[in-house]
Amino acid sequence: MADETVVETESQEQRATRAGEIMSRLRRMYPDARCSLNFSTPHELLVATVLSAQCTDERVNQVTATLFKKYRSPEDFASADLAALEQDVKSTGFYRNKAKLVRDGAHMIVERFHGEVPRTMAELTTIPGAARKTANVVLGNAYGVVDGVVVDTHVGRVARRQGLTSQEDPVKVEQDLMRLLPQSDWLDFSHCVIYHGRALCQARRPLCEQCAMVDLCPTGQATLAVTSTMSEPGETSHLRASGTSKARTRK
Repeated sequence: MADETVVETESQEQRATRAGEIMSRLRRMYPDARCSLNFSTPHELLVATVLSAQCTDERVNQVTATLFKKYRSPEDFASADLAALEQDVKSTGFYRNKAKLVRDGAHMIVERFHGEVPRTMAELTTIPGAARKTANVVLGNAYGVVDGVVVDTHVGRVARRQGLTSQEDPVKVEQDLMRLLPQSDWLDFSHCVIYHGRALCQARRPLCEQCAMVDLCPTGQATLAVTSTMSEPGETSHLRASGTSKARTRK
């Protein structure tokens, strides 16, 4: 499979046009795409995002359903017994490090930001556990402040396969996507691509034959070319023309 293919012959303008069409189709494929983490306050979203590292959103939501009843504010997390907090988040994996980040982050929010999660990228990224990805999640979904593109493993993988970037570093991937898409699309793009990465453009085997964007994706076209003898006649062309997909989002 020709994975992570980049269209070397495209100009930046051509790639931006293709990115815009990809965005349009993503919106049709995933009209209800949103942040999958459950939260009711900016701090709850910050905690949930820290816990989501190397863990599914579904598992995080199961944990935070109880966690946010026990710890109701940054002050509660800041004064938590570390051993107890470790046990509370244990099922999310890497629980010792996550518990420490959550408690240390809450302590900074209480001491430096008067108990309020800051609303700027510069301030938010000073909090333990809040690098750019986490900060983008919190700013965009809790405050409606779109400062960048959320680049998780799904977004990085799909963007490379679609030839929108050749970078591996999430920050560089984000910079490439920000140059291709208008700021008004940054948050929706992340949500939709995360859904797409779960539903169709999966890590082990992308389901290119079911994808409504295959004509816009160099990796998808290469994959179908290899497997064309196994495809049903007319299926791919029907998908291209209709702009619809058999996508079913996995949480």
